[in-house]
Order: sequence, then C-alpha cells, then structure tokens
Amino acid sequence: MAKIVPDIIPREQTLSIVAPETTVRTAAELMRDRNIAAVMIVRDERLIGIMTERDIAARAVARGVDPQTTRVEEIMTADPDTLEADDPAMTALKMMRDHNYRHLPVVRDGKPVGMVSIRDLYAVVQSELESDIRNRDAYIFGENYGTAPA
Repeated sequence: MAKIVPDIIPREQTLSIVAPETTVRTAAELMRDRNIAAVMIVRDERLIGIMTERDIAARAVARGVDPQTTRVEEIMTADPDTLEADDPAMTALKMMRDHNYRHLPVVRDGKPVGMVSIRDLYAVVQSELESDIRNRDAYIFGENYGTAPA
C-alpha cells in the first residue's frame, strides 16, 4: 500500500505556508498564484491551522469580513486533523471521506512536510486498484489465459 510520503506527495513538496497574522487576501493571492486550494498556517515551525477555499467562502466572504484586514488565524480551521508521512493512502482516504475533507496536512513530529489532496489520493488508489485487478486476473486465469499459442 502506498505511503503518503513519498508515494503520494514527493519528499520535497513545495510547502504553502503562511503566518497566522497574514491577511486573508495575501493568503488567497498565494493560493491563486500557486493554483492551490489550501494553505497551512504555521507558528514557530508548528502547524496550528489550515485555511481552504471553503474557509474563505464560508468564514470571510459569506460573513462580509474585509479580506485586506482579516488575518488568516481569524478564519482558519485551527488544530486540523493531520496525517503522518508514513500513513497509508487508505488511511487518508478514509479520513477525508469520514470528515468531508478535501485537503489534509502531512506532518512529521508536528512540523508540516506536505499537503495531500483528495485528487492526489484518487489517482494512486485508482492505480492500485487497477494493479490488483490485473494481478487477480493473472492468478485466476493464468498469465496467458485467452491468448493464442505462438
């Protein structure tokens, strides 16, 4: 089974991190520029929160707060659920399904090492399922089942 690091995300993933006092607008601009949907909020190298597009929509835009003066710590999801780098992909997928998450921070000793998205996981799980089916078929039918002799 695939591990979160390095099978799902690379060991050297570019981290998208902002400080808690960063404005929502600045963080949103970073998200736009990097074409990502979530950033990690870090204080003293420790993950303290995550801010997603959903947080911006529900906790900033829908409430009418000013993104130029509102700090990310005011709308972030504090103390988010996380994954460890060596967690299996299925653990991440189950956590995302159970809690309706689209992104999960990946940590090692409380320090962020990456972010995994549901899209990242679907690609790996699909590949693993296809491989399992091929292996099952090869086992059931034999390696050359259904092919004409050469």
